[in-house]
Amino acid sequence: MSIGHLEGIRACVFDAYGTVFDYASAAARCRDVLGDKLEPLNALWREKQLEYTWLRALQERHADFWKVTGDALDFALETLGINDDRLRSRLMNFYLTLDTFAEVPEMLRQLKTIGLKTAILSNGSPAMLEAAVKNAGIGPLLDEILSVEAVGVYKPHRAVYRLAVDRLNVEPHMIAFQSSNAWDAYAASAFGMRVVWCNRYARCPERLPGKPDREITSLVELPALVSADPPSMIR
Repeated sequence: MSIGHLEGIRACVFDAYGTVFDYASAAARCRDVLGDKLEPLNALWREKQLEYTWLRALQERHADFWKVTGDALDFALETLGINDDRLRSRLMNFYLTLDTFAEVPEMLRQLKTIGLKTAILSNGSPAMLEAAVKNAGIGPLLDEILSVEAVGVYKPHRAVYRLAVDRLNVEPHMIAFQSSNAWDAYAASAFGMRVVWCNRYARCPERLPGKPDREITSLVELPALVSADPPSMIR
């Protein structure tokens, strides 16, 4: 994968869960109850959450991400033999106040300083995204918080990526899209965006249409990639 600056970028758009917000932080706050089932729950909950978005999109039976997240959690809890309504409520409530990854606030501040538009583009429902952004205190650093609810279908449908183009009034090739989900990164590339795959989890490249322009392991690397100034000028 090539290295160096991405020229002509006017906006940076971010996936939310796994990219800006650490989806694993909800279950981590229930470590006292989950014990050795913490990691299996995290993995299965996330797997089913994404699977249900894809299946609902294919069936044209849309439900918002709060419903999907709850359904995925119920599947994971039952699979692991956990029957605890109070725990379920705690986990769902914690999903509204997920931790951001440590570098996110300063990274967004740098992007705003160099004059770029910033946005979140997510499967999350508006209420979920607004709660997470408010809790993290990053609202003033975002120009838009975009939910798939505006188009009624989940990623990787092209209508989702088109939403960012329309709302930001920036052409696809002038948008840098960041996601830790490789399938999302590849889909945004196939749509026509410039893409920085934040490969936080050391995954292999996908065999899908599109190809990320850059690959990084943390968003701390992003401002130097999209700034018109030399990297040494970015602090």
